[in-house]
Amino acid sequence: MISKEKIQILIDEFIADTELFLVDLHLSSSNCIQISIDSLQGVDIDTCVQLSRYIESKLDRDEEDYQLEVSSAGISAPFKMHKQYIKHISKEVCVQTNDNKKITGVLQKVNDTSIVLAYTQLVKTGPKGKKKKEECVQEIPFADIKQTTLVIKIK
Repeated sequence: MISKEKIQILIDEFIADTELFLVDLHLSSSNCIQISIDSLQGVDIDTCVQLSRYIESKLDRDEEDYQLEVSSAGISAPFKMHKQYIKHISKEVCVQTNDNKKITGVLQKVNDTSIVLAYTQLVKTGPKGKKKKEECVQEIPFADIKQTTLVIKIK
């Protein structure tokens, strides 16, 4: 069986000195290798093909059969890497916290321990229950985030 560590080393060799980063690596018991990569500028199909060919050139199918899938990180998939947050600064995201609260807003800042989200919420203004929109800015620690996804708007 092909080891995950061996695949990780090959990916690291390929992405060294590039803007690329590994988002996900999955290796099944039947040697199905699934790799998801990204970069701050995005990833095109040619880059995925290049990585696939690089890995294929380093593995011997006669020695061990495998299936290889290389793709860019899905636009609707939850963020898995810190760099994905950086990539999406100034974009609208939906954050689900560990207590299952969902906050949709614009990702303003990212640091090593948290993100800053700007959003609008409705708040009661008086005894009659009237509500008005209020602009909010909230810092959310990564430790409190269950998942974050990009909000996709079709125009």
